[in-house]
Formats: sequence, C-alpha cells, structure tokens
Amino acid sequence: MKKGISRSKYRSEFSGDHLFDYKDPASLARFISDGGKITPARISKLSIAQQKQVAAAVKKARNLGLLPTGTDAYDYFNRFESISPVPFEA
Repeated sequence: MKKGISRSKYRSEFSGDHLFDYKDPASLARFISDGGKITPARISKLSIAQQKQVAAAVKKARNLGLLPTGTDAYDYFNRFESISPVPFEA
C-alpha cells in the first residue's frame, strides 16, 4: 500500500529551514498571546517542528529576561483587590 501525500491546509509563512532566534524578542512576541501563553500550532499555522523551535526559543528568552512571563491582565484577572484594614478617614 502506498501512503498518500497529505498537503497542509495552510501555506506556511516561514520556510522549513527558518530558525527562530531567542535573541529577537520582537519576532517571538508574535507567538505569545495577551495572557502570556504560547499560541498553539493550529492558530499560529506552524509545522510541528517549527512549533517546537518557537516554544524552545520563547522559553529561553523568558529565562534570560528578554520576554515577560505574563502580563498584569493575566496575573490579576478575576481576583479581588486587597482591602486595607485601616479605616477610611475623611
């Protein structure tokens, strides 16, 4: 039995030999959502190998402090504000 060649649904924006560099946070920021999560391959339209490279580059850039680990909206979403125990004075 011969395996059929499956074609991708989308045309990849990056060539197969494109390397995602952790030292370029501007290009990696495209693959991070507002909440600080790495976008999945089905949304970013990357191949599995490219998605692994992006994830590794983002994680390395976060460890070096080039990319943030999250945003204020992600950290404080649906959390109550702390109330001071000191009574309000007019």
